[in-house]
Amino acid sequence: MILVADRCRGVLYNCPTCATQFRSVEDLCNHLTDDPRCNGIPVPLSIRQPTGPGEERTARYHANSGCIYAFDQPNTFERMKAHDYEAHRTHNVYYPFGGREEWELAKFLSDNLNQGQITRFLKLLWSEARKAPAYTSAQQMFTFMDALPKGPKWRCTTIHTEGYITAHPVHLIWRDALEVTRHIFGNPVFANDMEFDPYEIKDQLPPGATIVLIILASDKTPITRQSGGLEMHPMFLTTANIRSDIRMKATTHVWSCIVYMPIPQFVCHPDFCSLLQARVWHWCVDIVCENLKIMAATGTSMVDPSGHLRYTFTPLVAYTADLPEQQMIACVSKNASPITMATQSQFGDGISYPSRHGSVTIEALHQLCQDVDPWKVQQFQEEAKALFLSGVQLPFWCDWRFSDPALFLAPDILHTLHKFFFDHIFKWCKEVLGADELDSCFHRQHKCIGTRHFAHGVSHVQQMTGREHRDIQRTIIATIAGVADVDFICTIRALIDFIYQAQSPTFTLSSIAAMSASLGEFHRFKGAIINAEARRGTSGPIEHFEIPKLELLTSFARAIPNLGAPIQFTSETSECMLITHCKSPFMRTSHQRASFTQQIVRLLDREDTACQFDLYALLHSKTLSLNNLIDNEFEEVIDIDPAFGWVVRVSPQDISRFHSPRPVRNHFLKGLLSEDSTVAFHVTVAPDLADKPANFLVQLYRLPNFPNQLRSFIKFVNGSESHFQNRLLKVWYKFRLQLHSDLRPHLVMLSQQVQAYPPSEAYPLGNCDVVLLWTQNDGEHQIFLVVAQVRMVFTLSTRGSTLPPKLAEPLIYVQLFEVISRPQEDPAVMMYRVRRRVETGPDGTVARVGMIVPLVDVTHAVELIPEYGERVNRNVTAATSLELYDTFYLNSFSDKEWYHSLHTDFW
Repeated sequence: MILVADRCRGVLYNCPTCATQFRSVEDLCNHLTDDPRCNGIPVPLSIRQPTGPGEERTARYHANSGCIYAFDQPNTFERMKAHDYEAHRTHNVYYPFGGREEWELAKFLSDNLNQGQITRFLKLLWSEARKAPAYTSAQQMFTFMDALPKGPKWRCTTIHTEGYITAHPVHLIWRDALEVTRHIFGNPVFANDMEFDPYEIKDQLPPGATIVLIILASDKTPITRQSGGLEMHPMFLTTANIRSDIRMKATTHVWSCIVYMPIPQFVCHPDFCSLLQARVWHWCVDIVCENLKIMAATGTSMVDPSGHLRYTFTPLVAYTADLPEQQMIACVSKNASPITMATQSQFGDGISYPSRHGSVTIEALHQLCQDVDPWKVQQFQEEAKALFLSGVQLPFWCDWRFSDPALFLAPDILHTLHKFFFDHIFKWCKEVLGADELDSCFHRQHKCIGTRHFAHGVSHVQQMTGREHRDIQRTIIATIAGVADVDFICTIRALIDFIYQAQSPTFTLSSIAAMSASLGEFHRFKGAIINAEARRGTSGPIEHFEIPKLELLTSFARAIPNLGAPIQFTSETSECMLITHCKSPFMRTSHQRASFTQQIVRLLDREDTACQFDLYALLHSKTLSLNNLIDNEFEEVIDIDPAFGWVVRVSPQDISRFHSPRPVRNHFLKGLLSEDSTVAFHVTVAPDLADKPANFLVQLYRLPNFPNQLRSFIKFVNGSESHFQNRLLKVWYKFRLQLHSDLRPHLVMLSQQVQAYPPSEAYPLGNCDVVLLWTQNDGEHQIFLVVAQVRMVFTLSTRGSTLPPKLAEPLIYVQLFEVISRPQEDPAVMMYRVRRRVETGPDGTVARVGMIVPLVDVTHAVELIPEYGERVNRNVTAATSLELYDTFYLNSFSDKEWYHSLHTDFW
């Protein structure tokens, strides 16, 4: 830490916490570092968490950055104390409401009812029979809510389009982006999730500067269905200083809406409408972000969540948008890449073209404006198109220091990968297999908990969510294997490899190279798609790959060193916010074209105010600190809303008052652990079946070999004369398995449910999932991989004498598979192939090989996809596919974590 202070001789430096005086800055810094009571600076996340188990903590350091210029400055919550009515809150924290009960009622009514419904509720006899609130109508209640401390102010500016007539007045509804940035940057909710890591442009800034990295996101969305034709075009802002996994969740309130862009309807020739709208859009961004652009050049003072004053700069480092929006931002035409110098005829050749830097575009526009008046729209647009430009002459980013569209336009996982898969890759597979065969394969896949099962097939669906795109990607390779040409399979598999590799949360030089190699493999084999006539249009087969999104794939490897992992900039977050900030609030408005945007702004402003005031009032009422500091250092991170986590730490008895996404349950704290503590397990306290004899379970599960296996296991553990042989059993139909992330070892993943249900009417052969086991070979002392289907989860009853530890823990009865080929032996599919292990008895009967192992020997939950062959067996269903087929693919793409683990540990 660097503290800027007067260095005159004789000056004493006071500790901002305990007021102890020190003769030098160095002594003060040592005191702040060593004394935990006075250390008011949260340990940066990069220092707090090691990169892997047993590894040392490391962090980046920039000698001239991140100076603190003052302590005890008001953060976002502290600034609420300066509100006009704060004096009244000395005795009643919830003023102007009568108390907590009255406030919570108002918050509930505001969130769930419209004005008319609220007024009718307040006039019910039921309401009057109880203690009446101070407000008697919706209007009065909203007046009370508007008297609460608010965040950045909303404004309305009329946009005058001189010389061009619009069908309706053009109003820009916006907030100052710099004020919103201050609000987010100083929010104590994010104190423990904010970093001030160095960025490469720090060498170009004054000593002591802190960079507040601006991220923007925008998209246009319709808000009426079938009729009305109403659209909204919001823009959202956050800062990259906040941890990426927090930013990726729309529910954490990390993002703030800064503007609702007008969508003017110009009364002119249709050829010019989109150009004029784009010019208005850039003009509006200029208005909203004017102060951000100034501070990116000159810097400004800003208070961080811990109350430390910093000298900050605000460059635009990332912008999340779909392809049409990216082209509008970069001011290029639809037949040009917004990232590189590639044009339409070059989109499919797989070459990495030079970046389309902003300076190149500005130079071309400057020359064009000298030759043609920009307001001679028809002539200017024609000349611009010849240069692959859109015709926007004043890009908003042209005077934003350090901001370059070739760098800040982030690769978009949702549209560039998942939507590209559905629009192209999936259609190619459907052409090759046929819609009926493809539907039959997906319909017969085993149902796994946590992923969608397409019971009615996939070919008929015209529109899907990003999650459904991912669920199809998981199994598409194994589905087309055996039907499509080998080169075609290799082409599709290379693209799916690229999609999975691009979604990694961390990258190294080797992983970037592997991702580029997968894209290169696609381009080497893509002729197979043309040969199969799989790429088709309305007029028949298409013999080129001039697909704009395909060209964008080449920019991923170039963007990662500059921006980091693309997954943190996915537009799935902004798509969620389109629902919460546009579509859902619109249903609570009067639906009037002239005023619905203003009504939505008022609704969202009240929601934001209520959310912030709720936490502030809780802390204030309990005289808790408005600085959110963690005393101990957490080595394990679970998925939890930051505001909810703050309440859990300081006032757990009040958590029922706050709503947040359900946090990830950490089974590593109380569950069963594997021998190396890398896997946690959970079974319910009460079993599904209690105190049942082995013979009963033989009949229920149809496992004739189970009693012999149980006797052998008990004999192995406790000797041949064990008196536990006749002990009753407790049985569970499922268990949960939880891992740490391989890519981010400190992160605890969601638990996975593994099923082991006995035969039933719905599942005549049982419903049992597949896992991996680690088994040690005693002969060669080698660890090898075992694939097994869990048929039963059980343990010996505790009734009777005390069980030895190895018999007291949960056990599983599994049926084994054997590996028949490794991925390298099938370069097209690149998956393990397995088949059931069977043994022939003395009487010639064939039986599956089973064994009993401790539950804690399980390492992963995996997925098997049957080898369907050229045509799927129509007699098989999803309930029987794992039982009636003999050979399977061990699915490499069941989830991103397993994909990485498989390629790292088992390849």
